[in-house]
Amino acid sequence: MFDTNIYTSRRNRLISNINSGILLFLGNSEAGCNYKDNQYLFRQDSTFLYFFGLDKPDLAAIIDTESGRQIIFGNDVDIDDIIWMGPQPYLKDQAGEVGVTETAPFVKLADYLHDAVKKGRKVHFLPPYRNHNKMILHKMLGIDFEQMKSSASEEFIKAVVKLRLIKEPCEIEEIDKACNVGYAMHYAAMKMMKPGMVEQELVGIMQGVCSSNAYMPSFPIILSQNGETLHNHSHHQILTEGRLCVIDAGAEIASHYASDFTRTLPCSGKFTQQQKEIYTIVATANNYALDTSRPGITYTEVHLGASKIIVQGLINLGLVHGDVDEAVAAGVQGLFMPHGLGHNMGLDVHDMEDLGENYVGYDDTYKRAKQFGLASLRMGKMLEQGHVISDEPGIYFIPALIEKWKKEETCREFINFGKLEAYYHFGGIRLEDDILITANGCRLLGSKRLPISVEDVESEMRQ
Repeated sequence: MFDTNIYTSRRNRLISNINSGILLFLGNSEAGCNYKDNQYLFRQDSTFLYFFGLDKPDLAAIIDTESGRQIIFGNDVDIDDIIWMGPQPYLKDQAGEVGVTETAPFVKLADYLHDAVKKGRKVHFLPPYRNHNKMILHKMLGIDFEQMKSSASEEFIKAVVKLRLIKEPCEIEEIDKACNVGYAMHYAAMKMMKPGMVEQELVGIMQGVCSSNAYMPSFPIILSQNGETLHNHSHHQILTEGRLCVIDAGAEIASHYASDFTRTLPCSGKFTQQQKEIYTIVATANNYALDTSRPGITYTEVHLGASKIIVQGLINLGLVHGDVDEAVAAGVQGLFMPHGLGHNMGLDVHDMEDLGENYVGYDDTYKRAKQFGLASLRMGKMLEQGHVISDEPGIYFIPALIEKWKKEETCREFINFGKLEAYYHFGGIRLEDDILITANGCRLLGSKRLPISVEDVESEMRQ
């Protein structure tokens, strides 16, 4: 939890961006894993955390944008709770720590909302993603489940995105901490990887490092020798000499700020010549984005610049031919990198995507492209100081996708489909860092950088 003034200032700035009405914030509830009392690790709603800072279940809050009235709704514990949980602070005392002076039992929220609707007041709410909160909205506001996403307040969404997208110094400090834990997770895997291990062993090692230093992994760890599958969560294979292993993982610390790194490692500790050639192209694209990202340039421009590096590298290897600019304009890079260069980060590893990707990564000026690959770029608009984004180019050889393009003759004037057959068992390579946009450029987040060059990776793994 940050200083009281941080939360008070955030709420005041939010009010200044809303014309009128009641802002409704629904916190999360605990969720049973396989029965009610065996629960998943609790995770508070990120927007509720951002504006109210209270990290406990079954809370809600309202802000009256006209009167300025702010209320947190929730229940104090009873003796049964105390037996199992120990003494707990009163809600009014917790609310005071974030600058809210008025609290009420959770049951009073329905009365408040019904009264507001009866008076013709607009109740703004954000798109719900938890079924529990969908049921609350249905019960208290009478909204059909199918209409909840479309009925969410666009004005509220845009106001929240405007504030949360630009990170404050206190947030950057937390993200740096999360990146340091992510660094330790990856470094442990890099040091302990060896042929004969089961992939799951490395996953367990990384989870152990995370649990010892943070709240939880920021998303289920991706670790696989089948790197051509972008988000492969199967960890049953034995690490085999000559294969590559893509590891995409990060940490979520106690404040719930997140990190997200990817490295691709040779299982034996040494790249083959073919692997080295592709890896070097991806590393060059990663460094290009790091050197280029700054205020005043769109991340779409950075993505396309990295795409040119990837396509030119493939031209040099004879896998693609023709003019690099024409090839990129035609979308050749989508065959090899069918995802975007990066996404926003913060309290969510994919920051605020529950509110809608196009609100977060695009705006009225910068619209999402429709071209395959580029359409998957989650962050495309103009970069500003305070943005925190991932930089994660990749090259993947996906046999099913290659065969599809070959059959449909997609970009056939640029792609050497015959030579690509030698890469059908290659897998994929992704290299990801987390960056902060600064006044004149950008910087890596965290106190160190994971080894990224061929030489540094092989040196670290050899040691």
